[in-house]
Amino acid sequence: MQSCVDDVIDAELTKRFGVREVLSSAKLVVRAGTVHALVGENGAGKSTLVKIVAGILRADGGRLAIAGKAIDPARWTRIAARAAGVGIVQQHGASAGTLSVVENAVLGVEPIRWPLLELDETAAQLRDLGARIGLPVEPHAQTDTLSLGAAQRAEIVAALHHGARLLILDEPTAVLTPIEVDGLLATLRTLAGEGRTIVIVTHKLDEVRAVADEVTVLRAGKTVATFGSPGSAGERAHLEVAAIAKAMVGADLPVVEQLAAPPGDATEALGLDNVAVGRELTGVTLSVRRGELVGVAGVDGNGQRELALAIAGLVRCTGRVRIDGRDVSAASPARRLAAGLAHIPEDRLRGGLLLGATVADNLALGRADVTGRWLIDRAAVRRHAEARIAELDIRPAEPDALVRAMSGGNQQKVVVARELSRPGLHAVIASQPTRGVDLGAVVRIHDRLRAAASAGAGVLVISADLDELLALCHRIVVVLRGKLVGELDGAQLRNARATLGAMMTGAAASAS
Repeated sequence: MQSCVDDVIDAELTKRFGVREVLSSAKLVVRAGTVHALVGENGAGKSTLVKIVAGILRADGGRLAIAGKAIDPARWTRIAARAAGVGIVQQHGASAGTLSVVENAVLGVEPIRWPLLELDETAAQLRDLGARIGLPVEPHAQTDTLSLGAAQRAEIVAALHHGARLLILDEPTAVLTPIEVDGLLATLRTLAGEGRTIVIVTHKLDEVRAVADEVTVLRAGKTVATFGSPGSAGERAHLEVAAIAKAMVGADLPVVEQLAAPPGDATEALGLDNVAVGRELTGVTLSVRRGELVGVAGVDGNGQRELALAIAGLVRCTGRVRIDGRDVSAASPARRLAAGLAHIPEDRLRGGLLLGATVADNLALGRADVTGRWLIDRAAVRRHAEARIAELDIRPAEPDALVRAMSGGNQQKVVVARELSRPGLHAVIASQPTRGVDLGAVVRIHDRLRAAASAGAGVLVISADLDELLALCHRIVVVLRGKLVGELDGAQLRNARATLGAMMTGAAASAS
């Protein structure tokens, strides 16, 4: 089949991991100068498909054409893809944390002025390009000191600096605040208007409707639907979100109702008194009642991470932490878990999983109630895994599957399932609990958080997604520069996005 020269991508690909087929003749056709959304449930094969297009993975069969040129997908490499103008920003990033932004940008194409590495010109180019397209970067900042959003901006700017005409973004808004999301989507439309082609992998259908010209839906490794106008680039299509969602999951999504009222129990489940972590978190005092879901909103990097780690005992802090009235300030992380704490970390890969272990073993991590205290009860571990897999629809539904081979969303479901099934829960810290998960999984995870609260736990939800907090929480507090600067509850939460956004950026204080 001859690819149309107007198609930047024309692909039909098959890929297996072991005996499992993750792509089965999955089709993707992307027109030049458009923003094309690739959507589907966790494990549908989206990341695998775009990694093949970008040369990171090699296909087991099928066909691939880039800008009208036929390519052998079994021999396509990252170097060849970059030379062909393909740039990719992966979901968890691909930068070396110990290097600066500019050093990461020149890896493999280092500008040498013998005998020195010459970075000043590249740094200036990165800074100027970022400013022009609305994605500011600091070229000499060390990458692992940046917020997730800033690190992502740096990777996008670096890809464009290297001449990417086709830019692939895998879950680009998962680590951004609503304000940053709006800015990024506007930038993508600008880039498409300048003639670049954008492929965005996402779960968020409001963003699809806001930015995409066309949509491809994957389900179980196959292309099941396409949406959008087949006309010329720039003719935005009217996209029906309900139809796209139905194609993704194969059925209508259940309607999720907002919480009606806060709980009547005034007993404290989680308490913080003047908790501080260096300069990042200063004097936070907060009480979460039994049965209450409290949201923490804020622009990334304002102390949310330190707040969660301080409660979990994973960072040194001053002040007092209580779980169900018990002072655990001097307790180890393990003792805090034993006291009734569950912790869903913001970074599942660094803080929540053993990637080389099985689903069953990850679900049993730190769970003496499952494994037995002295000798591991393998049958009990497997029964526990089978129950959790069914509960959250973890895919593949195989206790012996390796976690590293799973999609990011299914990895997240493993963490959530382990933490929220702990016995005797009194308090839950859920940091970015639905980051990178599909619509169906969001509903299941929210249901599990609500169930934990209904059973009497106090739940603290830290999320960059204001819509998530507004749908899930009885009360929302705002953190800015390491301090709690505002709180909304009850009727105040209706139509509160603008108010919360002003608090998050400090605009509310400036206006008062």
